[in-house]
Amino acid sequence: MKSKVQSFGRFLSAMVMPNIGAFIAWGLITALFIDSGWLPNKQLNTMVSPFLTFVLPLLIAYQGGKLVGGDRGAVMGAIACVGVVMGEPNYTMLMGAMIIGPLAGWVIKKFDAAMDGHIKPGFEMLVNNFSVGIIGMLLAIVGFYLIGPFMGAILTVLNGGVNILVQHSLLPLVSIFVEPAKVLFLNNAINHGIFTPLGGEQVQAVGKSIFFMIETNPGPGTGVLLAYWLFSKDETTKSSAPGALIIHLLGGIHEISFPYILMNPLLLLATIGGSMCAMIYNTVFNLGLSGPASPGSIIAFVGMAPKGSTLAVLLSVVIAAGVSFLIASPIVRMSNGKGQSLEEASAQMADMKAESKGQAASTSAVVDLAKVTKIVFACDAGMGSSAMGAAVLKKKLQAAGLTDIDVQHASVSEVPEGTQVVVCHKDLAERAKESAPQARLITITNFMAAPEYDQLVNEIKEARG
Repeated sequence: MKSKVQSFGRFLSAMVMPNIGAFIAWGLITALFIDSGWLPNKQLNTMVSPFLTFVLPLLIAYQGGKLVGGDRGAVMGAIACVGVVMGEPNYTMLMGAMIIGPLAGWVIKKFDAAMDGHIKPGFEMLVNNFSVGIIGMLLAIVGFYLIGPFMGAILTVLNGGVNILVQHSLLPLVSIFVEPAKVLFLNNAINHGIFTPLGGEQVQAVGKSIFFMIETNPGPGTGVLLAYWLFSKDETTKSSAPGALIIHLLGGIHEISFPYILMNPLLLLATIGGSMCAMIYNTVFNLGLSGPASPGSIIAFVGMAPKGSTLAVLLSVVIAAGVSFLIASPIVRMSNGKGQSLEEASAQMADMKAESKGQAASTSAVVDLAKVTKIVFACDAGMGSSAMGAAVLKKKLQAAGLTDIDVQHASVSEVPEGTQVVVCHKDLAERAKESAPQARLITITNFMAAPEYDQLVNEIKEARG
């Protein structure tokens, strides 16, 4: 069940994440050039609305169609999305784009499968071009009369619910669900699949959104890592915490803090408490960001602050980190009495099923390590923790003289063909096996100090003699 939820969430976020640069560009234009921005400019301010109304939904629909139907599906998604956007012009159709894009890709994919082998030689280009044009037009009409108004009704209900949460100061309660979901690697799905579309609606109305401050705040994880750094008596955990803290806070890769939380589930109280206190503060002082802070670095978080609220937004991170640290400190101290290390404590998690400390990780295929030339480090989105892990592993391989091995990073759902070894967090193991059944699977629990890195390097060296 968890794997299915992760996969669905990954699909939603996969439509948004490749376009995050466009969201940031729109956020910066908003922060700088609107009437209340840092550099008010009436001419440049005219770009804000077209970005939100057309560019961002079209990019999402294009990406959604491409995920399902390839390049032809991408074009279909963009065509059909115009109908959805114009069908309900009073709302930003980011969510509508996330529906029509994959639908359009699926339709053209089914059409191509039905026509395979039935097109007369020489007519392929004619059929291919006109099929996209005709079917795309029909889907745009469906989007205009059906999907656009339908999504408008849904967004009306959602906005009403959001207003109730804000007016009754209930929004901080969202942290109770968000923080546990994050450590199950649903952080990208929550942020980009839910909060980014809702935030876009709010920015269009008031120029900023509190939804951009919920999942991306690095404060809660910062407090937990500080507690481990100062109070952990396990040397492996203590020595790895400072590096993890820098990567988490400045690099914005929140996944690096998840194993530290999972090794003692009581630490969820710390992250929930820190997030809730920050959200109470954000709600009371009516704070928000001009665009999504991605990655969730304190640099990006503060950089998206509207004019005049930079220090207030920074204080939101400080509050979250401080409260999280105060709650996490006694929990970390008490857990030390049990003599558990990071790996040992993680192994006790029933849902993680970790291997014993120092043993080889589970594999899904038998691979001749002497012939390994391609290793892929995979994470949920294929950008943050996987890029960092791939860099660490590559350095270890080069230090061992294994310079002919290509180390890449990718989404766990899209492992490239020809991959011989896949390295990922053990919570993503099932999805990795489905994506690359031919590869040997190495699962880890600690991105910074995983013993499996050195073990894999040593096994390859031994295999090569």
